[in-house]
Parts: sequence; structure tokens; C-alpha cells
Amino acid sequence: MDSLNYRPCVGIMLFNRSGLVFVGRRRNKKIPEHLRHGHEWQMPQGGIDAGEVPYQAALRELREETNVSSTTFLAESPEWYSYDLPDGVLKKSAKARFHGQRQKWFALRFDGDENEIDIDAPAGGQRPEFDAWRWEPIGRLAALIVPFKRPVYEKVVATFGHLAEPFCATDV
Repeated sequence: MDSLNYRPCVGIMLFNRSGLVFVGRRRNKKIPEHLRHGHEWQMPQGGIDAGEVPYQAALRELREETNVSSTTFLAESPEWYSYDLPDGVLKKSAKARFHGQRQKWFALRFDGDENEIDIDAPAGGQRPEFDAWRWEPIGRLAALIVPFKRPVYEKVVATFGHLAEPFCATDV
């Protein structure tokens, strides 16, 4: 692979008060067949804009995909995690100049009320990314993601797994 051409991105593991993690179902129904059938669920993620630091990008992406802004920082991954796009996806991708993504992950606690979550009309005027959402136990995340992203999800789960505990307001 030439010069490790990876798109710089962020990912967000958003925990609720019960220690469950937010996942959204990708809205795009034209995704290749091998990516469907239960693997269309993912945590919020997206690109880092020019001049943007990763944590700012994570907060922006979370708002643009979920409308969520009521969060508390919990942790940052100690390293960047990368994945390659499969050949079939790479050829069809609008971002075909990248071989994959290089992601910095953040764990955040959702402090708001669930009515703050709005995947149909999220902040920033972006097109909706998800058509459904739910809270999942951290141990199920890797099974829900497309297979080529699974090793990254396994690393993120290992990195932030200790945070998947219920908390109450007196814990803050």
C-alpha cells in the first residue's frame, strides 16, 4: 500500500447511565450486500476537518449524527486505530483516494435526556447518517459492525470496557 493513505477520523463510544453504548443503523440502503444483514450498526464516527483537533471533531460529529451535546469526557484511546476498506467498497467510495481510515476514539457519558437524541434532524444541517438507534451492551458491539471494521471495534471495546458500568448522579 502506498504511503499509508488513511483518512483521519474520530469515533465516539457514548455510554448511557446504565453502561450501555449508543449504536445507529446506517441509513444508506445502497450499501454492498456483504455489509448488510445485521452489520449495518455502528457507533458515531467521522472525519477530522482541517485545523480541527480530534476531540473537537468528536463532539462535532456526535452532534451532526445524533444531536447529542450533553456529554462528559471519560477517556481517549491511547493510540490511533486503522482499518482498510475492502476492494469492492474502495472502488465505489466517494473517498477512494483513501485506503481506509485512521481513527482516534473517545469515550463519553451521555448526561442528557433521551429526547435530546435526534437522528432525523441532527444539528449542523447534515444529512441524517442513521435511520434507527438503540443502546447495546459493550460486548455486542463487534458483532454488529461490518466485518472489516471489527478489529478496530475489538480494540475500542478492550480500551474502554472498564467504563461500561452503570453510574448515578452522585458519581459525578
